Order: sequence, then C-alpha cells, then structure tokens
Amino acid sequence: MCTGKGMNRLNALYAFVWFFALWKWGDWRNWRNYYPTLLFFILGDFLYLYLLSDHYPMWRYNPQGFDEQVHLTNTHVTFSIMAVKYPATILIFLYRFPKNRSLFKKILYIAGWVLLYTVNEIIDIKLNLIKYSNGWSLKWSIFFNTTMFTILIVHHKRPVAAWILSILFIIFLWNQFNVPSSVFR
Repeated sequence: MCTGKGMNRLNALYAFVWFFALWKWGDWRNWRNYYPTLLFFILGDFLYLYLLSDHYPMWRYNPQGFDEQVHLTNTHVTFSIMAVKYPATILIFLYRFPKNRSLFKKILYIAGWVLLYTVNEIIDIKLNLIKYSNGWSLKWSIFFNTTMFTILIVHHKRPVAAWILSILFIIFLWNQFNVPSSVFR
C-alpha cells in the first residue's frame, strides 16, 4: 500500500495523466462546444456533494498521506476531480465518440470509458482512498458510470432529454438506497 510521499505521487500522477490525456486526445481548442455538458456533469456531483456526502454518503474520499496531513477533506478531493478529471473526460469522451458508427461501436466506446473509470476506482479502493457506505458498492459504481456516460452523450445533443433521464435515474437511486428526506436541509 502507498503511504506518505508515495501517496503524494499518486495524486500528482492522477492529475498529470488526466492533463496529458486532455492535451493528447481532447478537443481542448473547441472547449466551448462541450461546456454545457461539462457544467451538467459537474452539477450532478455538486448535488451529490451537497445533499448526500455529509449526511447519507454512498461513497466518500479518504485523503491519505500528505493530503491527510494538510487536512484535505472529501470535499477538497471532489473539487479537484471536478476541476481536472471531469473537463478532461468531457473533452475527450464527447470529441472521440463514434458518432457515425454502428450501435455496437458506440456501446463498446462507452464500455471502454466505464472500464477506465472502474479501474481508477479499484485503485482508489485498494489504496483506501475511497470508502463506500449505505449499500453502495463497486457494482453500483459500474452501473452508475454506464448510465452517466450514456446520459452525457444524450446531454450533448438533447439537453432536455438528458435532464429528464437524470431526474428519473436520481429518483430510482433515491428509492433504491432509501435516502432519508432529512438530507434536505
């Protein structure tokens, strides 16, 4: 297991990998084309952070090493993900989505991104950087990511449809995990 300086290197490595991927494969020159979907993506995480993260979390980031020593919290880690990983994801994922290809190629493309996010999460689990609660598990993360990447594609072309799908998905998850109404404050 990584500790101390090794953990610092891991966090820096995550940021470097996402920045490099954005530079190499992302459509960063045309970021304005993807900006509404990026905001949609970030807003979803903000809603989770505000409503559930402290009161009924499904998952929480667990800062380690130097991050823990300087008192970083779940919120700090989440904000850094929103600032680095999400823009890179959107500017690569949507730009490289196989628009004029078969449904099979589209499904395979989404599956590749779900696999990438899953591998990232497995590393976080192994290094104790994330903790699950209230019935959440890696299986739920895989299901969530599959739905999320599908809805991001829909949002890029049909924002209203994506909002409707998102609300329905939130209601499904809310009921599935018996989220108490006390999270509304």
